Amino acid sequence: MSRNYKFHNKSGLYFVSFATVYWIDVFIREKYFTVLAESLDYCRQQKGMELYGYCFMPSHVNLLFRASEDNPSELLRDFKGFTSRKLLKVIEENQQESRKEWLLWMFKKAGKEKGNVLKYQFWQHHNKPIELWTPSVIKQKLDYIHNNPVESGLVVNPEDWKYSSARNYQDDHTVLEIDGTGFLG
Repeated sequence: MSRNYKFHNKSGLYFVSFATVYWIDVFIREKYFTVLAESLDYCRQQKGMELYGYCFMPSHVNLLFRASEDNPSELLRDFKGFTSRKLLKVIEENQQESRKEWLLWMFKKAGKEKGNVLKYQFWQHHNKPIELWTPSVIKQKLDYIHNNPVESGLVVNPEDWKYSSARNYQDDHTVLEIDGTGFLG
């Protein structure tokens, strides 16, 4: 990982973006989105993640978060490790997954390309953390997160994308609670 993409300030607020290997569109089924939402909720409840923005796209995840225990790298590592194992299991057990063999083959192929992976690699290794230090930069990244599905042509309005905190900022907390919407003024 490049030195430019590290968590230098352990108590800072960060924007991160991480993708599946080969940018595979995995997140097209409700049960896969649910794994991400439940895992983030667990991190909020049990691991000290303060979540201020998120968006789950078909091939990647964007988060705006802070680690209250000053361990953002470890927190993200644990989240990615758990979700990769859980998602691989859900894919393997999903009788309706028409792409099961192909998906598992691609994850296995990616794992073989890395010397530190035992069998499958689900996520790309980098997270590209960017520390956010002013309200204007925070708003810029939050707008980017919320407009991602619009720019991709998936929805017309940011709050129409079910798996985005744009809904939370409209007082809709049905998918996932976040830790605040008022810090932007």
